[in-house]
Amino acid sequence: MILAGSPSVLLAGSPSMLDPHGTEASRLAGVWWLAFGMAVVVYMVVAGFILRGVLRGRRSEQGRSSRISEGAFIWIGGIIVPSLILLVLAVVTVQATTHLRRADKNPLSVEVVGKRWWWEVRYPSLGVTTANEIHIPVGQPIDLGLDSADVIHSFWVPQLAGKLDNIPGQHNVLRMKATTAGVYRGQCAEFCGVQHAKMGVLVIAESPATFARWASQHQHAPSPPDGDETARGQLVFMSSPCAGCHTIKGTQADGTRGPDLTDVGSRLWLGAVTVHNTRNNLEAWITDPQLVKPGVLMPPTPLPPDQLRALVAYLESLR
Repeated sequence: MILAGSPSVLLAGSPSMLDPHGTEASRLAGVWWLAFGMAVVVYMVVAGFILRGVLRGRRSEQGRSSRISEGAFIWIGGIIVPSLILLVLAVVTVQATTHLRRADKNPLSVEVVGKRWWWEVRYPSLGVTTANEIHIPVGQPIDLGLDSADVIHSFWVPQLAGKLDNIPGQHNVLRMKATTAGVYRGQCAEFCGVQHAKMGVLVIAESPATFARWASQHQHAPSPPDGDETARGQLVFMSSPCAGCHTIKGTQADGTRGPDLTDVGSRLWLGAVTVHNTRNNLEAWITDPQLVKPGVLMPPTPLPPDQLRALVAYLESLR
């Protein structure tokens, strides 16, 4: 669907595990469909027996005829068949779990740290840091290292893989491989505080060539301001509290409390998929983020209108 207010942002369907676009998600969907199919068969058989009993009505002991004794019926319908169903599901589940844990060759390592209430994203081998949007190449195995900086979070992008917790002090690894290019919506799946519902994430799967260009561009500091307004905006940023909480590569801003803003102008959303990254939304977010995402740890930054416009112009130039 096309998201209103954003420039041609196309989500690859609804974020449903039954619409898989990755090898791991396909395996999980297969297990679900198998369990669902078996449940349907059991339901139909039980409903058939109920319907048969209703239509036949009650008969006397002398008039009742049956090819199966009551004991055999209990053994077959109550013990043997359910045990076989559970055995099949157990085998399939163990096989799927083993597949999901198996490491592939030459994976791209991405470190994802859950914070209140956003995601820090790092590519150790590339020297790239961003937030809330994870770019990956289609067809390449991805190892997502999951950590938490505060409370327990849970990383889940249903169309690409299963969910796995971000636990303080425990490093978990979630493996995935996208099979189709697209923008996939994810969510924190573990209640983590007042803005848990607005702790979203996007995984942007793109062709290897497109990903290589993205990585190459983000390995370097953004271009210096190329106009008076953006130059003023940079001065506003460096002289305000912003520089103490955020990092912009190539400048003296090296704060780590908030997201890295080196490429904030190219991001699709603000506030961990809370509002679209537009000029009006960015101005509102800077002025008073509590109106956009109540409880967020970023404090208001009141600025004169001309300084606010210059700051937004500078942030929009960071790509």
